[in-house]
Amino acid sequence: MTPITRRPEPTAQLDPGALFHIAFYKFVELNDPDAVVARLRELTRHLLGSILVATEGINGVLAGTAAALDAFQQALLIDPCFDHRFAGIVFKRSACITKPFGRIKVHKKNEIVALGVNGVSPVNTSNHTGTNVSPQEWRRLIAEDDVVVLDNRNSFEYRLGKFKSAIDPQVANFRDFPQYIADHAPAWQAAGKRVAMYCTGGIRCEKTSACLHDLGIEVYQLDGGILNYFQSIPDAERDWEGECFVFDNRIALDTRLQETDTTPEQVYEDEPDGEWRLQRARRLDAAAD
Repeated sequence: MTPITRRPEPTAQLDPGALFHIAFYKFVELNDPDAVVARLRELTRHLLGSILVATEGINGVLAGTAAALDAFQQALLIDPCFDHRFAGIVFKRSACITKPFGRIKVHKKNEIVALGVNGVSPVNTSNHTGTNVSPQEWRRLIAEDDVVVLDNRNSFEYRLGKFKSAIDPQVANFRDFPQYIADHAPAWQAAGKRVAMYCTGGIRCEKTSACLHDLGIEVYQLDGGILNYFQSIPDAERDWEGECFVFDNRIALDTRLQETDTTPEQVYEDEPDGEWRLQRARRLDAAAD
C-alpha cells in the first residue's frame, strides 16, 4: 500500500485514558425492539456512537468516559426493560486518543448485521453457527494443515492487516459473502478442509458460519473476533501482520489496541467504491470535531 499522508494529530488532545470505546453485540430474540430502542436512547444520552436493534438482537459501538460506559453496561444487564435478555453479553473496551464518533444514533433495523439472506440468523433455531474457538485455541487451530483460514471482512480491511495464513475472499461488501461461500464450498469439501473464519468483533462470523454449516462444511469462528484476540493474546503479532481496521474515526489499531497513524486515504486507495467510502469517513470525522 502506497503511503499518502499521515493523519494529523487531533487539535485538542484528550487526557490519556479519558475516553474509551466499547464494542458489543448479542443475538437474542427481541419481541419489542421499539421499546428497546426507546430505552437505549435514554441510557445513551451522555455517550457517542451507534447501536442497531432488530428482532434478532443488538449490535453497538459506543464511546465515553469509563464511568459513563460502566453505567451503561450495568444498565444493559439489569434494566427491567430488557428482561435480562442481554445477560452474558461481552464488552470489548479500548482507550482512545481520537474521538471515535461525533454523535449518538440508536436505530431499529431488519438485521443487526446485514447479510441480506432471508432467515439466516443465530436466533433461528434451524440455523447452526460455527464452533466458537477461544483466542488461545485459535493459534493452534489455524496452524493445522487441513484448515482454511477465511477472513470474513471486506478486501480493504484484509489488505490493511490479517492473520498471516488467511485468504482474501476479495469481496467489496459483506452481502457478497454468501456467493463466495457457495462458489468455494464444493472444493473445500472435496479436499476435506475445515474452515476457520474471523472478523473484527465476531458478529459477521455468526451469520456467515451458518451459511457454511448448511453446506456441510465443518466451520469454526474466532470468539470475539480480532479485537478479542488482541485483547487476550500478549504476543498477537506472532500470528497477525499489519493493522486492524475499525469503522470509526480511529481508522486502525495495532495488536496492542493502540491507534495508528493510518489515514482513510491509505485504507480506501484503489477500492472500486473508495471515493464514496472516503467521503463518508470525512463526514464522520467532521461530525466529531
